[in-house]
Amino acid sequence: MSLVHEFENSGNWLFKRRSWLPAILIVAGIVMMYLGNRQAILFDMRDELIFLGVSFFGEIIRIITVGYTPKNTSGRNTVNGQLADELNVTGIYSVLRHPLYLGNFFMWLGPVLFLRSALAAVLFGLIYWLYYERIMFAEEQFLRKKFGEIYDKWAEKVSSFIPYSFKYIPSDLTFSVRNVLKREYNSFINIFLIFTLLDLFRNYFLSERIYLTEMWLYLTASAGIIWLVIRIIQKSTKLLEVEGR
Repeated sequence: MSLVHEFENSGNWLFKRRSWLPAILIVAGIVMMYLGNRQAILFDMRDELIFLGVSFFGEIIRIITVGYTPKNTSGRNTVNGQLADELNVTGIYSVLRHPLYLGNFFMWLGPVLFLRSALAAVLFGLIYWLYYERIMFAEEQFLRKKFGEIYDKWAEKVSSFIPYSFKYIPSDLTFSVRNVLKREYNSFINIFLIFTLLDLFRNYFLSERIYLTEMWLYLTASAGIIWLVIRIIQKSTKLLEVEGR
């Protein structure tokens, strides 16, 4: 098998199983906390709010992307495979080809910084790049086959992951808050759940007692209420349904 086909096949395989990466990172982070310097992970409200802010920065990138994304486009692939009725080339896609993955990177970087380990940050960067490089390659192969020269011309001008050109082209669509709420409420609560899980294990490793730091308890409880309200609305009404999204 040629490298092109190997990269494409492995990328598609990883895409369908991309939910594994968070689980692997969480387990690895807990192990590193257990084996590492316990004093380095003592609670510090300022630092941990900064780490949370890094994750929220990633969520903001996702919100900007999803808010302008139409239904069945290059940014809305599913576990069943690649999906694209049209190519996104405006909005954030006019400066980045894979904005959702950039958002994911910062969302996960926050919990990694929680470990206060330079080694953990470097390893995370390498693992994330190797993992998502294959996924991005497979997606781009699909889009190149479907859209041909249109895709190639766009890809020549737009960075894949780190923006180097800021020739922003406004989207023809208006920003949809309802679409964001519908698509991102799970990502929102996951941020808090991951930090809370790390806090729980951190406290146990330090004191051999199972408890949550008050800050994370209150923040996660508040986020949980928001998540529950949105989920009830999503599951029991059509208020968040937007035509063409």
